[in-house]
Amino acid sequence: MSIAPAVLAASKAWPVTEALKVQARFDKRPTAKGYALFETGYGPSGLPHIGTFGEVFRTSLVRQAFQRLTGMPTRLIAFSDDMDGLRKVPDNIPNQAMVTGFLGKPLTAIPDPFGTHASYGAHMNARLQAFLDAFGFEYSFQSGTDAYKSGEFNATLLKVLERHDAIRDVVLPTLGPERRATYSPILPISPKTGRVLQVPIEECRPASGTVVFRDEDGTLTEVPVTDGHCKMQWKCDWAMRWAALDVDYEMSGKDLIDSVKLSSKITRILDGNPPEGFNYELFLDEQGQKISKSKGNGLTIDEWLRYGTRESLSLFMYKDPKAAKRLYFDVIPRHVDEYEQQLDALTRQDEKQALSNPAFWIHDGNVPDDRLPTGLSFAMLLNLASVVNADNGAILWGFISRYAPGVDPSTSPKLAKLVDGAVNYYQDFVKPAKHYRSPSEQERLALQEFASWLAKAPGDCPAETLQNELYETGKRHGFDNLRDWFKALYEVLLGQSEGPRFGSFISVYGIPESRALFEAALAGRLLP
Repeated sequence: MSIAPAVLAASKAWPVTEALKVQARFDKRPTAKGYALFETGYGPSGLPHIGTFGEVFRTSLVRQAFQRLTGMPTRLIAFSDDMDGLRKVPDNIPNQAMVTGFLGKPLTAIPDPFGTHASYGAHMNARLQAFLDAFGFEYSFQSGTDAYKSGEFNATLLKVLERHDAIRDVVLPTLGPERRATYSPILPISPKTGRVLQVPIEECRPASGTVVFRDEDGTLTEVPVTDGHCKMQWKCDWAMRWAALDVDYEMSGKDLIDSVKLSSKITRILDGNPPEGFNYELFLDEQGQKISKSKGNGLTIDEWLRYGTRESLSLFMYKDPKAAKRLYFDVIPRHVDEYEQQLDALTRQDEKQALSNPAFWIHDGNVPDDRLPTGLSFAMLLNLASVVNADNGAILWGFISRYAPGVDPSTSPKLAKLVDGAVNYYQDFVKPAKHYRSPSEQERLALQEFASWLAKAPGDCPAETLQNELYETGKRHGFDNLRDWFKALYEVLLGQSEGPRFGSFISVYGIPESRALFEAALAGRLLP
């Protein structure tokens, strides 16, 4: 879908708002490199989590909006700070005792605890790239170790050395007294132990491009600041990277607001222009705690995809980037179905409306052809799985093929993914929590009346007719709030407090099967 630049520029969609900031940057200061550089940073000390995806996805949306606005070439770099010294062994990796013996060394100098790659850093980088590739992101991967050792950063590193005191003057007021006494933006790597050292720099020698420090054994040692012999402290490293690569846009979490300000000051000291960007809110786990790579307390990418779709994850990341959101398993079903609703709406929207639709941004304006049959949602499949106690997708496909003839896994890969996800979600989360109850006397009479009506209904009775009769039955039996009536249906018939639009459920499940379900509940056969 093509969008006129004027319509795009007037949109309130947050990717457009961010892209306009980058456009204004180039209006003020045209770039010599000929393209806009977007960057995302990754600390590969722990396994990639969904927050990693969020940053790459959101940055890609801003890049997409910028390209639509300007037609200017762009690049996206996924930068891995894999030369960082490992300070703590993550809780969620194997062979932790082995890794403990390498604390302080660069991640790319530590053996791979998983036993599949040349180093710890290489393994984590491969996991990151596999994930980005699976989602189809267009990016260039850059290893910090390679950038340091190849000399790509050398010119800027020499500026850090030359302006060492000016950088210290910016950073020291933000540190406590103890850290202030030893701080240097330059971390030498010991030639003897290979560890990244947080030690005072005894002397900076810009003329020779070296620093002098006291090594772990107490000896005065001189090493070049270039070619991977030193590593920058991370705030200075961030700034050095911005200056060396001329980064135009990078977003970061709300917890890094002060770090962005400090790194921006250092970038200017290094003759660079700090990138545009914004601070997104953090993701929270089930207990409302910040997600951490080292703790592994957030959802992994694989866990989301076991139940939901890639598009549902993209929707979660698109919505309200400046609002803190709880990221746990129970958000998945709602986002799977909401994505399908947004996609359906997109086909009927004009340019202005489309720009407010997350599905437009998820697909860069290209509407996919694979659509779900009317009436089949993830919530519906979940409840179908619940009623039949499904342990595989085959039994669900039996109902689906009767409800929507001609639809099968080969003709609808999307539905096949949802069927598998629904069975997995049912087995892992719904089944262990199922709790059937007996109906109250009021509920029993209403259930009996509807079951009797259902016995006379034609086999092809429309879902809307079924739903209307359920409403009328609830009204006739004195349910002032019909939510209570439908909640009773879910708790008595499905063993859960929430469920689908019940008329649609009966239509998919089948009228004879639904009658049998009502009779089983009234006879108490569903109770433990």
